[in-house]
Amino acid sequence: MSAPNDVSPDDFKAALSRWTSGVTIVTAAGPVGMTVSAFSSLSLDPPLVLVSLAHAATMHDPVVAADGFAVHILEDDQPELSTRFASPVARFDGLEHDIGPFGAPLLHGGVARLVCQKHAVAAGGDHTILIGRVLQVDVRAGDPLLYHRGRYRGLAPLDD
Repeated sequence: MSAPNDVSPDDFKAALSRWTSGVTIVTAAGPVGMTVSAFSSLSLDPPLVLVSLAHAATMHDPVVAADGFAVHILEDDQPELSTRFASPVARFDGLEHDIGPFGAPLLHGGVARLVCQKHAVAAGGDHTILIGRVLQVDVRAGDPLLYHRGRYRGLAPLDD
């Protein structure tokens, strides 16, 4: 018996918008960079992460072609930076950053940064799954920027 295939793209997007995700910016040599909400840890041994990049994204090809990349986990006061890297503007114009391993730009701020060597690339429908082996981690104090139902959000404390 085959499974029905009647999920509309709009229904699928509406369901997934209920999933709250953190917001990251992925950078690579060029300099190139893009906002990515589809990010996840994959393995502790070896330390692996994955990002999912839409084929239609203008930065898809240079990020996937790079030998390594950096993942910046944004802080709750950085929605403008996320918007900047999600739009077709000159993303690095006037933006302070350093150059790290593999030529990847290292943005300032955020709650964490992971520098990764490309480990594997896999097909995933209309996306490419880019797997990176984490070589360096920087962690800072602060709360992450979240994305839920089409809006940026922050954490709210839970009552104990």
